[in-house]
Amino acid sequence: MYGSCAGPRVRVAAGAAAVLLLAGCTSAGVAGDDTGRAHRPAHGGPYWTDPEGNAARQVAAYVRDGEPENAELIRRIARQPVGEWVVPEEPRQAVAGVTGAAEKAGRQALLVLYDIPHRDCGQFSGGGAADGDAYRAWLEDVARGIGDRRATVVLEPDALLHMVDGCTPEEFHEERYDLLKDAVRRLKRQPGATVYLDAGNAGWRTPDVLREPLRRAGIAEADGFAVNVSNFWTTRASTDFGRRLSAEVGGKPFVIDTSRNGNGPYEGGDPALTWCNPPGRALGEPPTTDTGDPLVDAYLWVKRPGESDGDCRGGPRAGDWWPDYALELARASG
Repeated sequence: MYGSCAGPRVRVAAGAAAVLLLAGCTSAGVAGDDTGRAHRPAHGGPYWTDPEGNAARQVAAYVRDGEPENAELIRRIARQPVGEWVVPEEPRQAVAGVTGAAEKAGRQALLVLYDIPHRDCGQFSGGGAADGDAYRAWLEDVARGIGDRRATVVLEPDALLHMVDGCTPEEFHEERYDLLKDAVRRLKRQPGATVYLDAGNAGWRTPDVLREPLRRAGIAEADGFAVNVSNFWTTRASTDFGRRLSAEVGGKPFVIDTSRNGNGPYEGGDPALTWCNPPGRALGEPPTTDTGDPLVDAYLWVKRPGESDGDCRGGPRAGDWWPDYALELARASG
């Protein structure tokens, strides 16, 4: 496990009905009805901030309960654009709602696709599409939901690395490579879509090991790759890793998930769970496209700070909002 986004539940309102989505690391939003959702963030570059996300609702609750200090801490999360994790049910309507709201605000959506079959090796975020045909049908709905609107897409966290490390059984590899390559090609048919393949983090062995897997997954047709998704490696370490990996794949640019990397990776406790709700972590650099490095397209908050990695260290199930952990991240960020 490399820092699973981990998370099974998200409530998305679809018209008048509420549906539960098996989610990576997302939160509530209005799908299919973007009335009142247009929001121009003070930060975040070109990306849209959902005014109805978990952090925003937590701010409102703290204000209502007379806890202004806690409200101000959580505002550090609520005011930033974060990834909208797209999962199985009604994807076209959900994606259309998010990208439509972003377009109205003069921004673009940040989408994370997380429905690959045999996802997360059956761990905290296990699940995904039933098979390849189901995944392709789901992806088609996602693409149609994007339409001609602008969206940055991070494609399938951990899907590639779980093949490289052997976590995903060999019998599923050929299909998964085909699905990833097909996903890149399908998404790139949308004129406003920018697509980054997930490519692990700085804790991974050496970048050259990933050259051939990324080639097979379609990196040549993608806009680039993403590093440190849902993990904690520093921006400096992630940049170094990304630059070395870029040299292996034709100079492709990359994005870095800086959502929780302010204090770097956790080095205590069970080594197998350093990625799962580790204590003492902090928010990282705010989302921006102004990185000062021509190979780094953006710092993004792909993982949603304050949402659990899984039911470890006293946390709720993966993807559920955990206000105590959100407060810890915000306090530690200074």
